[in-house]
Amino acid sequence: MSSHRLRIIGKIRLFYRLLANIYPKIMAEKTALVILAEGAEEMEFVISVDVLRRAEVKVDVAGLAGISAVKCSRGVVITPDISLDDAASKKYDVVVLPGGKASWTLAESQKVGDVIRQQEKEGRMVAAICAAPIALNSHGVGIGKNVTSYPSVKDQLIEKFKYSEERVVVDGNLVTSRGPGTAFEFALTLVDKLVGKEVVEKLKKEMLTNF
Repeated sequence: MSSHRLRIIGKIRLFYRLLANIYPKIMAEKTALVILAEGAEEMEFVISVDVLRRAEVKVDVAGLAGISAVKCSRGVVITPDISLDDAASKKYDVVVLPGGKASWTLAESQKVGDVIRQQEKEGRMVAAICAAPIALNSHGVGIGKNVTSYPSVKDQLIEKFKYSEERVVVDGNLVTSRGPGTAFEFALTLVDKLVGKEVVEKLKKEMLTNF
C-alpha cells in the first residue's frame, strides 16, 4: 500500500475518532430557561445561571417583560438574552424560577403559567427557589408533590403540596429550594439531574464548595 494511501486512511481514522468524541457531546447538550422579572433575588438568579453554565448547560435568560434590562431586588441590573415571548416557542430541559419580590409577578403571569404547565405536561423539569414556588401553586403545577420554599410563603403551599423544610427538595421533575443561602445546593441539584454527579463533583472542587 502506498504511503499516500496510508496517509489518507490515517486522516479518515482521525476524523472518525474526532467525530466519536464530539457527536455525543452535541447530542447530550442540555438546555435551561431562567425567567427574569423585576425584583428577582439576584443571588438566586446569578448562582443558578452561573453554575449551570459552568456545567456547560446552554442557558437562556428570558425577560418576562421583554429584553430590556431588569433591576433585581438589591439594585443589580441584568439584561436578558431573550424575551419570554420568544423563548416560549422553544423546548428546554429545565425552566427555572428565581425568587425574591419577582415571585408574585411570576405567580400572576399567564405567560409564565403557560410555559411551566407545558413543561410539566411534556415531562420536563421545573425548578423554583425561595418564594417562587407560589407560582407553582397559582399555575397548578406539581400539585400534590413534595416542595419547600422561603418560610414566609409556607402557608400558601401547605394545602396543595406536601411541604418540607429541607434545603432542596426533589420530587420527580420538580425541584424546589428555600432561599439565597441554598442557591448553590439548588443549582448543583439541577446540574446533577441534567448532566450527572461526575460534573457536580468537578464543579464543587473548582468552586471550593462542600455541599
